[in-house]
Amino acid sequence: MANRNSRATVGFLLRSFNQFSHRQRNIPLLNSATQCSRFTLGTGFDENGGELQRKIVLGDHKVLSFGHPLKNFVEARKWGGRIQHKSYGSMAGLVERNPRLSELNDDDVKYFEGILGTKNVIRDEEKLITANTDWMHKYKGSSKLLLQPHTTDQVSQILKYCNSRCLAVVPQGGNTGLVGGSVPVFDEVIVSLSSMNKIISFDKVSGILVCEAGCILENIMSFLDNEGFIMPLDLGAKGSCQIGGNVSTNAGGLRLVRYGSLHGNVLGVEAVMADGTVLDMLKSLRKDNTGYDLKHLFIGSLGIVTKISILTPPKLSSVNVAFLACKDYSSCQKLLQEAKRKLGEILSAFEFLDHQSMNLVLNHLEGARNPLPASLHNFYVLIETTGSDESSDKQKLEAFLLGSMENELISDGVLAQDINQASSFWLLREGISEALMRAGAVYKYDLSIPIEHMYSLVEEMRSRLGNTANVIGYGHLGDGNLHLNVSTPHYDDKILSQIEPFVYEWTSKHRGSISAEHGVGLMKANEIFYSKSRESVQVMASIKNLLDPNHILNPYKVLPHSLVS
Repeated sequence: MANRNSRATVGFLLRSFNQFSHRQRNIPLLNSATQCSRFTLGTGFDENGGELQRKIVLGDHKVLSFGHPLKNFVEARKWGGRIQHKSYGSMAGLVERNPRLSELNDDDVKYFEGILGTKNVIRDEEKLITANTDWMHKYKGSSKLLLQPHTTDQVSQILKYCNSRCLAVVPQGGNTGLVGGSVPVFDEVIVSLSSMNKIISFDKVSGILVCEAGCILENIMSFLDNEGFIMPLDLGAKGSCQIGGNVSTNAGGLRLVRYGSLHGNVLGVEAVMADGTVLDMLKSLRKDNTGYDLKHLFIGSLGIVTKISILTPPKLSSVNVAFLACKDYSSCQKLLQEAKRKLGEILSAFEFLDHQSMNLVLNHLEGARNPLPASLHNFYVLIETTGSDESSDKQKLEAFLLGSMENELISDGVLAQDINQASSFWLLREGISEALMRAGAVYKYDLSIPIEHMYSLVEEMRSRLGNTANVIGYGHLGDGNLHLNVSTPHYDDKILSQIEPFVYEWTSKHRGSISAEHGVGLMKANEIFYSKSRESVQVMASIKNLLDPNHILNPYKVLPHSLVS
């Protein structure tokens, strides 16, 4: 066992914060306390930027818990520069427009105006530029029409007409996707679900929420918070993304390690097929074993999802967030193993980032600060626990932190003292994507890889690219999801050729997935064979042909171009 007094050990800041306004932040204040041995560790920063001593003094101070610290860091983004819609992902710039698809004419516009009214048929160039451009400004379509239906019936009429005319359609939610799936490739008609944003019902006994697809995720989270529940899904883009897009993408997010994927939480959907047929699968049943569970075809999806029924867990009163430093990736892995053993059911998030990620956020994101001393740490881990028994949760957390310190798995750390500090910890993790955007061009890869091999890919990519790019590695270590990002001043075909297909070949060799949670979209359509067998993709193509024989619904996405051309 290492001598605590002879080395720089882990520091966890815990102090009473009765001055914190829980009423303003709608967070319950708990009053129980736990006892533990006292030890003093490192230095940190107070809210005014001054140094303070971090310590655990659990024998003298009350330890308080607080509600979930996540807050929205997504703002309206205004980025300069031209759109790069060539050479990002091997399919970009190589797609040919399907000649069987029709082009929009004035009669089409008049028909849509008859259904929706003129104000919901958008032809304004400025609004169309926004809708045509993806969140990262990498892909740009040339759609001349944006439709804003308010009802499922209107969506049905739109698709029925478009199918009869062979007019291609792109459904769009908050347009926060990262693989080019939510914007047109050519001149497809954009169908925005933003106006379908009502919460239809909520059952406090079962925790089942039914809502329309255009509900913004953060608005749902706020509604549930007031009801004493939480969403099982949490994303950095929660202030902009919509639940319909989340479901259609099968988004993963920050809570998957605790609550699982949307395939397990979505109980039912209402979806409109390409020919306008409305499938009402909007059940609120935990059990229904009557044949094929068709809703799963629309969770990452073969129609336009218009309504969702989702199971939401109750909001638990004891939440704690720790931000820790580790000397190497092996220590991160061992720390995860210990967290699963010692924290068990209260572990709700286990996120990691390398020091390149930390430096990027500190340099490019306003308000971001490293809560640990300036000494260089190779890796950082954010751990969140969520439970209902504060005393028991604290005992588990303390035992875990003490054991990890004694086993030298942690080189430094801090435990959030209030909601503001907890939010600042989450900003360091959630703000990486925005920092990458501010830094310049970025090539993003969302991969599932066996945890033991995850960071080897980052290291190999750094060796391949040398000083030509900044390689960033972070992600959801708890479920084996690596976000590999290559940051450069400008997009460059030479750099791309060094990244692809190597990144896909490496992932396939290690029996991983080329898309953990972002989906396939346009970016990875031709790369799907790295994760799926040819037979599996053929079955997928058969299902697509059955449900959308004219291929009007979000064409050029998901399936290889060779199968649908």
